[in-house]
Amino acid sequence: MTYQVKRDFVGYGRHTPDPRWPNAARIAVNFVLNVEEGSEPSVQDGEGFTENNLTEAAARAQIPRGRDLAAEGMFEYGSRAGFWRILRAFEDRKLPLTFFACALALERNPPIAEAIRDSGMDICSHGWRWVKHYEMDEAEERSQIARAVASFKATTGMTPEGWYCRYGPSVNTRRLVAEHGGFLYDSDYYGDELPHWVTVQGSPHLVVPYTMTTNDARHFGAATTADDWFHFCRDHFDVLYAEGAAGRPLMMSIGLHSRITGQPARAAGLHRLLDHMAAKEGVWITRRIDIARHWVATHPYPGRGLNE
Repeated sequence: MTYQVKRDFVGYGRHTPDPRWPNAARIAVNFVLNVEEGSEPSVQDGEGFTENNLTEAAARAQIPRGRDLAAEGMFEYGSRAGFWRILRAFEDRKLPLTFFACALALERNPPIAEAIRDSGMDICSHGWRWVKHYEMDEAEERSQIARAVASFKATTGMTPEGWYCRYGPSVNTRRLVAEHGGFLYDSDYYGDELPHWVTVQGSPHLVVPYTMTTNDARHFGAATTADDWFHFCRDHFDVLYAEGAAGRPLMMSIGLHSRITGQPARAAGLHRLLDHMAAKEGVWITRRIDIARHWVATHPYPGRGLNE
């Protein structure tokens, strides 16, 4: 039977499993840096318009045809300046993060590809390009998944063990990721705070959920200052930290973008958040692949019948 995406409103329910995080941590925290610049829709790559989503230009209407040089420059700021500011924030504190990287973005920026390769951090494939997988037919999506993996091998020497596409997957994405093979997990799910298993085409497949709630995209909505974003993420963390202390440890994902948090005024909020977390005991700030591997080892696949 072909895998079908099914809705599950129950999940773990009242009795969430104890994740048994390393060193009895109260919370697992994963920071994600989305590396998209150079892979977004553009006139040069055939879309006939310039993407302006998650830029300072997003408040106005997208130019329907032709190049938007302002928006192009905002994407380029992310790869030219913002990426390096964020990377330094983690390197200076000797903290890990995960790169949600688009393959074409790394092809077009060898210094970033080299920095990721040498960082000791992990790549989760953000697709071949920063485009909408739910608009692709099955053949195109299958081709793009394969092309992304081959590209990462060429630019970084790394094979991504995780998958996450732009915003939302298609109904085929998870099946095609499993079909391609080599992926330990996908993060194309927003409905939980712990990993969980599903069965795809008769085989185990791990889902490590993500969230848009603590994403720095909030800077273009409710959070207009570094303190707004810091306070929101700090409160999110503090509630989960208290729940972990009470015997219900969970995980927290924080999504960053080079062209957003890479701006100095917004980077200040990231610095405050990192220092707030680092000052607490029992916090496991880690790579996403480490969360996935820990779950596989600690909570192995329980058997067939899960969302088949």
